[in-house]
Amino acid sequence: MLKDFVKAKRPVDEELTERVRSERAKLAACQMKIADKGLPVMVIFEGWGAAGKGSVLGKVIKNIDPRFFKVKTYPQRTEEDKRYPFLYRYMRDIPMKGKFTFYDTFWMEEITDGVLDGELSEEDYDLRIESIKRAERSLTDNGYLILKFFFHIGHKEQKRRIEKLLSDKDTKWRVDKNDLLENKHYDESLKVYDKYLKDTNSPSAPWYIIDAKDKKFAELQALEFINQGIETALKNSDLASPILQNTFKLKKTPLLKQVDLKDKILTDEEYDKRLNELQDELRMLHYKLYRRKIPVVIAYEGWDAAGKGGNIKRITGALDPRGFEVHPIASPEPHEKARHFLWRFWTRLPKTGHIAIFDRTWYGRVMVERIEGFCSENDWQRAYNEINEFEKELTDWGCVVIKFWVQIDKKTQLKRFKERQNTPEKQWKITDEDWRNREKWDQYEEAVDEMIQKTSTENAPWYILESADKKYARIKALEITIERLKKACGE
Repeated sequence: MLKDFVKAKRPVDEELTERVRSERAKLAACQMKIADKGLPVMVIFEGWGAAGKGSVLGKVIKNIDPRFFKVKTYPQRTEEDKRYPFLYRYMRDIPMKGKFTFYDTFWMEEITDGVLDGELSEEDYDLRIESIKRAERSLTDNGYLILKFFFHIGHKEQKRRIEKLLSDKDTKWRVDKNDLLENKHYDESLKVYDKYLKDTNSPSAPWYIIDAKDKKFAELQALEFINQGIETALKNSDLASPILQNTFKLKKTPLLKQVDLKDKILTDEEYDKRLNELQDELRMLHYKLYRRKIPVVIAYEGWDAAGKGGNIKRITGALDPRGFEVHPIASPEPHEKARHFLWRFWTRLPKTGHIAIFDRTWYGRVMVERIEGFCSENDWQRAYNEINEFEKELTDWGCVVIKFWVQIDKKTQLKRFKERQNTPEKQWKITDEDWRNREKWDQYEEAVDEMIQKTSTENAPWYILESADKKYARIKALEITIERLKKACGE
């Protein structure tokens, strides 16, 4: 892309000034349109050191009400950052609906610097590129507009600008060692940047190469592309995104009606003995996980009154409280609903060596949101693949993902509902919503079967816990968790 770049023709001064003024006015008007339509806009500025990204960014945002945008920069990844998945700190900062976020460099710099420094292997580069492509596609499928700009200048022009900045004590600080190395090894950097741009170029999130030799002309190009992108996105906002074919290897899992709940019972004596043994073993494994910096996500879904809470309690009872967190997931808050549906889970991921337990999960998209009409059919149909991709990001990072469906039959649920209703200290556990959901049992069962069949992947399979006897389900969950963690620790 850069090697084949053909410079745009710069208008004469008078025309340039008039076109910049016109595009600034258009952008000022666009902010209300994106707010009304709920369009989240990501504007990413990448490019050569001293190419003028910051200068153009400053001019562009002057046309927007400060309540409608944020500007993000990313310093070098810290040791703390390295304890989370590669995408974590970027996905955490995606904008809300109807808002802009401008990025003065985004995930490109981390990748290309890693290649140029020799710290990123070819295999890791390919993994990161796939992560970025999946993330950008998922964002655009969920209604985000991603505008990506690369500010391009030649070797001699960059050298001239760097020397000018260094000659003034008030601007000297703007040149860092990476800028100097980039200019010194311009051709090598050009090759790496060109490959990255080609590898991450897509119809839904294309790269725009900005001829940045003239700063005012660079501003015009950026403004025109931003305005065109917004105009097109607003026209396309009501169109459904394509549902992709599944490319993940799936594990065969029984339908819920095929799960045998009979004879899955433990005596109190058997339960107490096995519980103590397993909790002791899990406690020691937790220390090994921490020492080896292995992250763990345990996800619980299941019928109301199936025993998820008690199951979680027996897992956490064996863990060091400093090394885990339980996330009870309810309906999304307004600021969560205004972002990609996976955002609130990205922000709750554990760091390496820690365990995150989710009581209800991202699978709400294909269950309650599907059945209650909180999202469109296109949204939940796309979500199977988006969830599989999300979980692959976690397992590629080295995370152990354990997913439990806690299963009971309709008769057992009714018995437990009545017990809760008739026991004063348990009445808080039963709500009108639980009874309403029960009336839709068949719809939920169909949705759960489809969910499990489409998302039980080899890297993140589903485990069904037969919970007609809660004690049996608790022991089975502990056994599966220990088995998966031992495997992760190489035992």
